[in-house]
Amino acid sequence: MVKRYVHGYDVRESQRLQDQAGTLVELLHSDTQYPTGSLVLEAGCGIGAQTITLALNSPQAQIVSIDVSEASIHQASIAAQKAGIHNVTFRQADIFDLPFAPQSFDHVFVCFVLEHLPHPVQALQALKAALKPNGTITVIEGDHGSTYFHPDSDYARRAVQCQVELQKMADGNALIGRALYPLLVEAGFRTPFVTPRIVYVDSSKPNWVDGFTKKTFTAMIEGVRAPALDAGLMSVRDFDRGIADLYRTAEADGVFCYTFFKATANNTLAPDR
Repeated sequence: MVKRYVHGYDVRESQRLQDQAGTLVELLHSDTQYPTGSLVLEAGCGIGAQTITLALNSPQAQIVSIDVSEASIHQASIAAQKAGIHNVTFRQADIFDLPFAPQSFDHVFVCFVLEHLPHPVQALQALKAALKPNGTITVIEGDHGSTYFHPDSDYARRAVQCQVELQKMADGNALIGRALYPLLVEAGFRTPFVTPRIVYVDSSKPNWVDGFTKKTFTAMIEGVRAPALDAGLMSVRDFDRGIADLYRTAEADGVFCYTFFKATANNTLAPDR
């Protein structure tokens, strides 16, 4: 049975996802636009944190945003209404059991979803089946192994590793960003093209210090405190020291770096040989 992940499972996580989306708009989505008349499937939209940007970037495209969680779909719909978005249809649906005819969509968009799935290739194959010939897929994922910072801290690195281990226990992969190219190839996509999107934050970028270092990344690691302690991955003292050291990187002499990976690929069939 395929395990499911639900974005925005509580109020704090929901707010973190919104903060993350707002901070990363230019870095991740400046080159995400779809042509007039395109039909786009956003798979795993969660609470709509990415949906608003998709819709605003491609106002003449029609977007169908799905998520397995009815509660998340409801939140996403409200967010779209508040933003005055009219080119998105929300629908509760499972990536592994899509309620659409084969070859229904011109494009597919997947962001921060594969990392939570035990079978990412199977998910990509299901999405490929929904794409028209010559359709494209865009996939964005992070990679926690790309995290580094100043001042360095073993406690902070171990706290980050707690999140990696917990995701692994849940059959996910917090290091999946580096694997997008081979995953897309294995799923049968043609000509994958992957670019690293590097977040570099120092005190000359106060919006990034607040929006990413504090409210996106450190808030995410801080949010796994209870399960990390329950799993015995760190002691209370050491974990809290790690979080404090992550916040320390947001001070005047601190630096924080992280890499996202954005992949695009085509659904063109391989030529006969």
